Amino acid sequence: MKLSFDDPKSLLRLSIAVAIATIVLKSLAGYLTNSMGLISDAMESFVNLASASFALAMVTIAARPADADHPYGHHKAEYFSSGFEGILIIGAAIAIIAFAVQRFFSPQPLEQLGWGLLLSVISSGFNAALAFLMFKASRAHRSIALEADGRHLLADVWTSAGVVVGVAGVALTGWLWLDPLIALMVGLNIMREGGRLVWHSSQGLMDEALEPESLQALHAALDRFALSAADDGPLRFDDIVTRRAGQRLFADLHMHVPGKWTLDRAAALRDTVEQALMDAVPGLRVTIQLLPLGMEARAVQLEKSHA
Repeated sequence: MKLSFDDPKSLLRLSIAVAIATIVLKSLAGYLTNSMGLISDAMESFVNLASASFALAMVTIAARPADADHPYGHHKAEYFSSGFEGILIIGAAIAIIAFAVQRFFSPQPLEQLGWGLLLSVISSGFNAALAFLMFKASRAHRSIALEADGRHLLADVWTSAGVVVGVAGVALTGWLWLDPLIALMVGLNIMREGGRLVWHSSQGLMDEALEPESLQALHAALDRFALSAADDGPLRFDDIVTRRAGQRLFADLHMHVPGKWTLDRAAALRDTVEQALMDAVPGLRVTIQLLPLGMEARAVQLEKSHA
């Protein structure tokens, strides 16, 4: 399998393979030790497998070109991946908490801790390495599906670390109640992470504005044009609205030019401004409405009249 940061689907296929490997390792660790903490950790790996598979499907859909029914493309499909993953995590957390409470009132001795802990540490190493790749790729591609998978994998690493500490504590102290207590804490932590993913997904579906860094770059580019045109005639940019839709970024704004300019001149400058904005913010699509100075768009006038 060829892996490339230029292809998010390759990373998600790798995530599926790693999830299968961790399921085998963690399930074997839970079987050998009879530890509820390690068993709960293995249960979360099944969620990793399901979420990575769904994320791969959504990223494939998001990559489809725009069509007659979806003129703006399919980029928001990635938000469904993040929300679905969050719901799966919450469901796994509820199951883990239920098993932990049952085991808390009926503690059982642990066995073969050395092998169990070793297998858990190995699987956590796989997840940590993959989470690093996911975060790096998510920044490069602005992919919420990769970011969600990376966050989940990182949460799994911290969860496994807590389980290892708890199981080692049982071995050192003989306190069997530590094992279900750690499993309970694992479940609560997983539920918190699932809630964060669902919230982040819902915000994306409601068209969040661009992140502050991109907005700053956009305004800086516009300021350069406004200043450079000061001698020939003033330029004004206003009513700037931005939104994110998966990997795609959008910006709409008004550009006010001197009324004496010809349409050809104004349109040529608009094309130059659009290109500069797309260079300043990679992945941005810009729509600029031309207006003469002293005139505002009809929609803006109506909005102000009703304010």
